[in-house]
Amino acid sequence: MSSLLSADLAAACNALGYFDSKSNKYYADANTLETVKDLIRYLRRDDETHDIRRQLGETQVLQTDLLPLLKSYWEEADLFDVLLRLIVNLTTPALILWNEQIPTEKIERNFYLRVEDHLQNYKEAFADEAIWALLSTRLGKILEIDTAQRGDENSLIIERILILIRNILYVPADVMEKRPDNDASAHDQVLWALHQSGILDIILYITSSASENAYYLHILEILSFMLREQNASELAQAALQRSQTEKLRDEAELLAIRNKEINARKKKSKVFSGTRHSRFGGTFVVKSMKSISENELIYHKPLGKLDSLNFDVDKTKPKTPKNRLPVKAARNERRSAFSVRLFLKEFCVEFLNGAYNTLMYHVKDNLVRAKAQAHDESYYLWAMRFFMEFNRCYKFEVKLVSETVAVQTFHYVQRQSETFYDLMSTDGKKLILWSRRLHLALLAYRELFMTLAAMDKSPDGNVRDSARVIKSNIFYVLEYREFILTLLVNYDELKMSDTYLKDLIETQHIFLKMLESFVGNEGSVIVQSKGKRRQKKKRSKK
Repeated sequence: MSSLLSADLAAACNALGYFDSKSNKYYADANTLETVKDLIRYLRRDDETHDIRRQLGETQVLQTDLLPLLKSYWEEADLFDVLLRLIVNLTTPALILWNEQIPTEKIERNFYLRVEDHLQNYKEAFADEAIWALLSTRLGKILEIDTAQRGDENSLIIERILILIRNILYVPADVMEKRPDNDASAHDQVLWALHQSGILDIILYITSSASENAYYLHILEILSFMLREQNASELAQAALQRSQTEKLRDEAELLAIRNKEINARKKKSKVFSGTRHSRFGGTFVVKSMKSISENELIYHKPLGKLDSLNFDVDKTKPKTPKNRLPVKAARNERRSAFSVRLFLKEFCVEFLNGAYNTLMYHVKDNLVRAKAQAHDESYYLWAMRFFMEFNRCYKFEVKLVSETVAVQTFHYVQRQSETFYDLMSTDGKKLILWSRRLHLALLAYRELFMTLAAMDKSPDGNVRDSARVIKSNIFYVLEYREFILTLLVNYDELKMSDTYLKDLIETQHIFLKMLESFVGNEGSVIVQSKGKRRQKKKRSKK
């Protein structure tokens, strides 16, 4: 970046206004509106290295100027609009800026990490309930206006606020944070601020309103990032008092940590005080084993057992190339703070009762008609897996997830899995991305079978009959029967993670158990096979 451009950015940041600590208020300058527009223009002219974005992150203009300015002048429509545009631009995820490909070149990778570091600082700044409260107030006032009379400007404000929520929740956790379970991380603090400000109630209102279906895809992304660290079954079982399982698990974790500390202390003491006397050190001769010189083997370390003799200690292991490294699973689940888990559970229950079927219907319609973006089907698969598992583990009611319990859903998930598998072979640059999406589709497929198994155990006869009809359609179609087997045959340890293989084997086990039960109840399954038609030999004329 040139020194002139750097000076212009610094001058623009200084011209925004100043914060008075006595009155605890931010005072805007006479040209603040134009200055904010200038910063938007600067970001629009940013290059591939994102120098301007990185310098704005280094100056912390969002924390020191933009957010205080938003708090003080949010009622001024023009200033609020341009401030919202600038904040949404600054919080754009780093992966989107680099076209969904993490850079591998050293200098560019450093730029990427710097932008991600700034985004993590932005996320900590947004753990402020006051910011979300004013956004909630503004959003609520716009939603009170009828859809036909709302206008394009108000619709854009709704969309920008939803994108801002998505951007903040998307920011990954800081690797150095290392928060233990049941502790409030930065992500938990943002969720708590959203809950206290009423934003989550507005999200529930949007999802339950059929007239607001234009924002369903944004809501689905927000739900995905909001609940990405949660385990659906554990969240469904969260209660005001800890269960016996949680108590035993916490005790086991504490005992494991204590044993680890004791072993580390013993290991450290052994380093400074050897277990054997020094006269036992030195060089040893191994009997009945010849060296290269045909003499007895000489070994320079004491051996407790002959089996512990190892010639590969000092050898350097060959480094595995990057393209031969196995894919690592990307599921990072943790237990959030207790209060966060309780309100998230309440949120999921209300979402299932009032919005799940409506939202999933409209999202599926957009995906089938190709009205959505290329990656939105992954959020659909995630939502299907998470909320169906939550419903199954909480108070199982089929009517709450009836939209996704159908043969058409099996067909859609299978088709998406085949698409992801084909893209793994054709699009090698995004191999990890397609591998993770294939895993996501597999989890959704497994949850469909788990829900069918739960329907078989339902006391309602109509529910059991519905499950039997779905299973009869699945088990009699060749593509459904051999789908899991095909995935097992095509498993590649370099392209798919160990967790994927574990989930795949579990899915196959569930499928076979259900098939065995179905055959036992029905008596048999008739498999149609294609036979070749024999042509009659033509009689030769005599």
